[in-house]
Amino acid sequence: MSGVGMGRDTARTAAGDREPALGTGVDVLTPRDVPLGGPRAMTVRRTLPQRARTLIGAWCFIDHYGPDDVAETGGMDVAPHPHIGLQTVSWLFSGEIEHRDSMGSHAFVRPGELNLMTGGHGISHTEVSTPGTTVLHGVQLWVALPEGHRDTGRDFRHHAPEPVRQDGAVIRVFLGSLAGDTSPVPTFTPLLGAEIVLAPHSTTTLDTDPAFEHGLLVDQGDIRTDGTLLRGGELGYLGPGNAEVTLVNETDAPARAVLVGGTPFGERIVMWWNFVGRSHEDIVEARQDWEAGSGRFGHVDGYPGDRIPAPALPNATIAPRGNPTRPKGSTR
Repeated sequence: MSGVGMGRDTARTAAGDREPALGTGVDVLTPRDVPLGGPRAMTVRRTLPQRARTLIGAWCFIDHYGPDDVAETGGMDVAPHPHIGLQTVSWLFSGEIEHRDSMGSHAFVRPGELNLMTGGHGISHTEVSTPGTTVLHGVQLWVALPEGHRDTGRDFRHHAPEPVRQDGAVIRVFLGSLAGDTSPVPTFTPLLGAEIVLAPHSTTTLDTDPAFEHGLLVDQGDIRTDGTLLRGGELGYLGPGNAEVTLVNETDAPARAVLVGGTPFGERIVMWWNFVGRSHEDIVEARQDWEAGSGRFGHVDGYPGDRIPAPALPNATIAPRGNPTRPKGSTR
């Protein structure tokens, strides 16, 4: 990728390319396109995980999609599928998605409203864009559950945060605390999740927890942070040690981003398909349970179609992964 717009101490990494230089500035992760949802797949842009980084705090998965014209793409239609060891976080910028899960939840994901589903020991769900949706645009994120809670029971939470205004920014905090607002939704590890919209030619400085590492996913426009310009679709990583993060929109149009963060997770995980475990054996067992129709995942009512079968396992042991090791003494 070209160096246009790159600031100081910056490393840009496409999925599968070389790892960024660690320990300095902002590491910039670029997305790869991934089909989502089986035979009627829609395409999403995935920035986490990739070779350069597996986790940001407990955040282990970031998909970014749209804006898609549903008349052309067909929208989202994800049949029943399982999860273990994680929480799903759904956040929309436009459109509407109908959610159903095996604990009986039936809810709608709408712009500015958080839907969080916990699938510890096992859960299944569907995601379908509604008939009234013309443009679908949003993010789907996963949170890895820590060892002591990864077999926790099913749960579902909904929260519509009030906007907070600060120095030309409109901030919606859906998890954790930022800009004087705190989400009431509980988490199993310290986390932050917030949407930030910056007015044209505005600068805002946010007080952040220096124990956290952060990721800034730019959705719309360009945003400069710590001397580095992040373009639309890119994810900027900032390591622990930051008591504040400054965001700058140097353009004539609004810019929008999602800021995630958390304390470094400290556990190695195995991610395969829709499962987060700690070993290859965890994945094999979960796949067998899903294919056997085990009660572990329950049943989703109200979807007019078959569930998604599990893909074949790779012909190799799936190894646990953590993050690259930073240089000794580095906070960034």
